[in-house]
Amino acid sequence: MPTVSFKNDTGSEVTVNLFGATVTSWKHEGEEFLFCSKQAVFDDKKAIRGGIPIVFPQFGPWDLGPQHGFARIKMWKQTSEAHHGDNGAVSMDFALEDDDETRKMWNKQFKLVYTVTLMQNTLETALTVHNTGDTEFDFTTLLHTYMRVEDIYQTSLHGLEGCTFSDKVNGGEHVEDRASIIINQNYDRVYVNVDGPVNICQDIQTLGTLRIERNNLPDVVVWNPWQEKAKAMADLADSEYVEMLCVEAGAVSSPVVLKSGEQKTFSQRLIICRGQQVTL
Repeated sequence: MPTVSFKNDTGSEVTVNLFGATVTSWKHEGEEFLFCSKQAVFDDKKAIRGGIPIVFPQFGPWDLGPQHGFARIKMWKQTSEAHHGDNGAVSMDFALEDDDETRKMWNKQFKLVYTVTLMQNTLETALTVHNTGDTEFDFTTLLHTYMRVEDIYQTSLHGLEGCTFSDKVNGGEHVEDRASIIINQNYDRVYVNVDGPVNICQDIQTLGTLRIERNNLPDVVVWNPWQEKAKAMADLADSEYVEMLCVEAGAVSSPVVLKSGEQKTFSQRLIICRGQQVTL
C-alpha cells in the first residue's frame, strides 16, 4: 500500500496510508502515540486495524454497504505536498470523490478533503465533506482513533462525567457517573453531546496525558475489545488490547444534513500534555 510521511521542525512525524487516508503513525520526539496492530492486514480490502480510520457515510452497520461505510476502504489521492503554515505547522491534503463503486452503494455526489496537520505537540485531522450533487444528503462520520497506551490497566479517561451514553455491550442508555473511567472489560459505549475535551491519562510518565479536542464532532465512542474478543480477531494479537484504547470523535447520534453545494468540516486535535498541568 502506498504511504506518505512528513515531519515538522519540533520532532514530530506522521505517516498516512493512502488506503482509507488512514493515519497509521504519529511520533513526537521518537515516541509513538497511535496504536497499529502487529497483525493489521494491508491488502487494499480490509480496513486497517489501527491509526485513525475514517468512518463515512455511515457509522456502524449499514444496509447499503460495509460497516462504517466505504471511506476507510477506498484508495484516496494525495492532493498536495507538505505545506507550511503558521507557528511551524506542516499540513498535507488528501481527497476522495464519488465513483461508480460508491454510487452503487450510496447514489450521492460528494468530495471529501482530509487535511492532516502536525503542530508543535499536536496532530490535527480535519475532514471536509462537500455535497457536489444537486440534492441534499445526510450521513454520519467519525474519526476512529486508536490511541497507543502503555498499559490499559494504568490508563484512565476523563471528561465524560454526566454524559448520556448507549452501551453496545450490555444494552441500554445510561448517564456516566464517573469522573475517572477505568477500562477493565469489553467496552463499547457511545457518549453523546460531549462538551469540552476528553483526556487520556496514563501513570506511565513517558506518555503522560493526551487531550482530545473536537470541532463539529459532538459524540465520543470509547472502545476496547478486551481479552476474549481480542482472541477472536484475526488482525489483533491476543494481548494487544492492553496496548490500545479507541477514543473516537464523531457525529453519529444524529445524521448531518448537507444541501446541494454545501460543505462542512469535522476535526479533532490530539494534544500531548506531557509535563504540563492539565485540568481534568
